Amino acid sequence: MNFQKYIHAVGTGVKGNRDLSFAESEDMMRQVLEQSVYSEQIAAFLLGWRLKPETVEEFRGAVSACDSYITHTIVENSIELGYPFDGKANNPYIFPLVAKVLEKSGLQLVVMGDDMQPAKAGITMKEICTNINLNANVHYFDRADFFNKMHRLTEIRMRLGLRTGFNTIEKLPRIANSEYALTGVFHKPYVKKYVEIFSERYKRFALVQGNEGTPELFSKGRLWIAENGEVEEFIIDPEYFGINYQKSWENITLEESLEQLNNPSNEYLKLATLNAAIFLFITGKASSVEEAYEMLNG
Repeated sequence: MNFQKYIHAVGTGVKGNRDLSFAESEDMMRQVLEQSVYSEQIAAFLLGWRLKPETVEEFRGAVSACDSYITHTIVENSIELGYPFDGKANNPYIFPLVAKVLEKSGLQLVVMGDDMQPAKAGITMKEICTNINLNANVHYFDRADFFNKMHRLTEIRMRLGLRTGFNTIEKLPRIANSEYALTGVFHKPYVKKYVEIFSERYKRFALVQGNEGTPELFSKGRLWIAENGEVEEFIIDPEYFGINYQKSWENITLEESLEQLNNPSNEYLKLATLNAAIFLFITGKASSVEEAYEMLNG
């Protein structure tokens, strides 16, 4: 279809804008991924789409188009972790330590990375995963390899310099056909949207009020688990488990992030154990986070 039609749908203002159908969104996404239209048109659409804003049906159509371009690698007994591609700016990552805690459980962690995307300008998953020795139960996939069409849109997105609908749909490509998935949310209203977009793709789908939008819990927050059309909410407080880790509000360097992973404090190790317990609960290996935490400390 004529791509100008899609720009018109999202870029003519409140009275003129309209939502795209599933098929239209799927077609839009294919044209964008193929870059069969001008980069200026792609940027114009992404900006208008964000301001309109995007609908669940549009996101579903875009995800469907993405699926056909992704090279899948099956990882059994795995949980897919949906990290934002704009990185972490103020705190270190914790998943490499979580993986060590989970070694004996057999649970595999699936993570993805790429070059920096807008708009946080933090330390990316790719920088961490290519600068540290990861445990055997961490499976890192570089998007340049498994979804090159999306990778090649990096320059356009960086020139635009803003968050777009891609920031939402790109975190969970289901590359390893995992039955379980966990991603982070900033605000509770996004929970319903993420559940409607992604939950049917997994046996159990979870969201957490994670640190800097990641699936890593650093302080008191909510965990939501979607299964069989139902969503259950849990409140998790590290202090309940005797953990007193203090988050940082200052920018962190890659070297500082790696140092905290290579030489973690006792409190950071406790926090890693709590996050590991959350993973075990999500994947049904424990009936509660508390039970899982006790198991890991036993």
